[in-house]
Amino acid sequence: MIAELSNEFGAQAVVLAIDARRNAAGGWNVFTRGGRDDEGIDAIEWARRGERLGAGEILLTSMDTDGVRTGFDCALTRAVRDATQVPVIASGGAGKTEDFLEVLRDADAALAASIFHYGVYTVGALKTFLADRGIAVRL
Repeated sequence: MIAELSNEFGAQAVVLAIDARRNAAGGWNVFTRGGRDDEGIDAIEWARRGERLGAGEILLTSMDTDGVRTGFDCALTRAVRDATQVPVIASGGAGKTEDFLEVLRDADAALAASIFHYGVYTVGALKTFLADRGIAVRL
């Protein structure tokens, strides 16, 4: 399906979403069904394959850090960034503004939900924090 969509609409229109969880060997596996089912697929290899098939971007969610607000899984983000040439969007784990500074060393963008839904930060406050530290954002 990735190749078909990429051929029809262009790689820029195809985002491969990967939900990954650390495995016993220290790598990461692809999970489905909201992090319940281990597909037995190496997440880094799947990112490489997705890029070869025509994905133009990767939305990478760490199921280990998602929703716990202890910071992004920067090691996972770095591993996917190092394995691919397409933009990587980090997701899962934002708890404070500094978490974005850390993950944006390795990711092209970062996604957050609960810190905004529960009023911990506003989008505007985060953007101002990042802009004040030299990160390019639209204000």
